[in-house]
Amino acid sequence: MGKLRQDANVNYLYHGPQSSGPGRTKKYDGKVDWSKPDFRRFKLRETLADGTKLYSAVVWSVAFKCNIHLVYLLKTRADKRSYILLFSTDLELSAGDIHRFYSARFQIEFIFRDARQFTGMNDSQARNPEALDAQVNASLTALNLAKAALRPAHLQDQPIPFSLASLKRRAHNEHLLERFISNFGLDPSLIKSHPNWQNLLQYGTIAS
Repeated sequence: MGKLRQDANVNYLYHGPQSSGPGRTKKYDGKVDWSKPDFRRFKLRETLADGTKLYSAVVWSVAFKCNIHLVYLLKTRADKRSYILLFSTDLELSAGDIHRFYSARFQIEFIFRDARQFTGMNDSQARNPEALDAQVNASLTALNLAKAALRPAHLQDQPIPFSLASLKRRAHNEHLLERFISNFGLDPSLIKSHPNWQNLLQYGTIAS
């Protein structure tokens, strides 16, 4: 399961009558033109809440040299079309399942990205398998603790956008503002109770 380039080289499968003469049977029925795909072959399977339409068909992948179940996600905004190509080598999976499974996989990739970039998952020089396991577990534990610190208490049951880069930026902003308050001899209770205090803490943050 994965995502294809927008110019992926795939062919329609041929399902028509075969010639009775000698020679190889016809397997393919032309290359898919992504600027105008044949919606007689790509069937509408599902429409998502944001209006994105999921079309799918079983096609031949030239790169993988096998049949794949290809999902064509089409989104239209103000007369502009954009599309994404997802696929699975499991031809029995539905288009909706392929989309949901890939979306879940994409979120998992964020976890390993943050662990590599911010919590040192790749920094261990040990060769012992147990030490490597401990390194990975410690890295992912630190990441989970950061998520727990970022999640407000009243949103425990709701998903929230998360970026460890944002958490680091927020901690830096808070430290810098605390230095300003201390060095200038200001009253911290008055400043921290101001509505714009939280806006200053969030300055420069992003969300994954």
